[in-house]
Amino acid sequence: MSEHWQRRPEGGGRRALWLIRSIALHGGRPLSRLLLYPITLYFYVRRGPERIASRRFLERVLGRPVSAWQVMKHLHCFAATLLDRIYLLAHGERGFDIQVEGLDALETCIAQGRGLLLIGSHQGSFEALRVLSTRRPDLPLRVVLDKQKTPAMTELLEALAPDIGASVIDASQGGASITLAMSEACAQGAMVALLADRGREHEVLRRTPFLGEPAPFPVGPWLLAHSLRVPVMLCFGLYEGGNHYRLIFEPFADEVQVPRHDRARALDAWLARYAHRVEHFVHVAPYNWFNFYDFWQQDVGAPVQPDAVAVRERVGA
Repeated sequence: MSEHWQRRPEGGGRRALWLIRSIALHGGRPLSRLLLYPITLYFYVRRGPERIASRRFLERVLGRPVSAWQVMKHLHCFAATLLDRIYLLAHGERGFDIQVEGLDALETCIAQGRGLLLIGSHQGSFEALRVLSTRRPDLPLRVVLDKQKTPAMTELLEALAPDIGASVIDASQGGASITLAMSEACAQGAMVALLADRGREHEVLRRTPFLGEPAPFPVGPWLLAHSLRVPVMLCFGLYEGGNHYRLIFEPFADEVQVPRHDRARALDAWLARYAHRVEHFVHVAPYNWFNFYDFWQQDVGAPVQPDAVAVRERVGA
């Protein structure tokens, strides 16, 4: 359980993923979803660290011991969203019921013409954001993803939607390259989306209260937001079972400011606000949480800064 999440091997493999892709596209979603049950059982048996992490997380958020069935439900939910990524990329929202909340606020931010930073977490389906590209093709969307973490999945998804693959900003690049690519996208009025809950290896982290215990969160996304000087919104694509998704947009900040003379205090405040909203949606949909490692002890060997002090009071959470 002490192994850094980036060192865990990618689930399945290139052949397995392409087999699932073929079944999904040629056999249809009902057949493919039936196959998720033996796949879930396989990963429950074979992926011990993920199984343990799921159990510990569910016990924390539900406040009681959980059964093997609940852990498998958690894994199945994750598998279902991965399968749906194939359909969302290949066919858009056809066949899905996707409800969007906060669209008016999103369009108000976009109308400023400054670009927009969308910050999410590893909850539900970030791929549901692609719905915006089909509903509003005039709004360019760039997504920041680490292509090196899941090369087989990345290859599969880019084969399904080459145009979308070309719009990805690769997080495995150097920091300067990522910042430049994000800045150029925002200057063109694009939406730039990234996840801010999971720290990469050797990334600087700070602790903030999360589900009853201080947890380490990366500071990099907030320093990027500070440098971009664009509006920031939170986004969550919750999977609600079957073909139902709920895409939620929440205004977060007109600008993220991190003054040099009080950097630690400002970062603690932004992290606390973000963690508070992530925690809210974890309670709304606990089986949508897809960080399958010990989140509170993540990033062994990474530089973790001192715990935040009274951060809830600072931000009025």
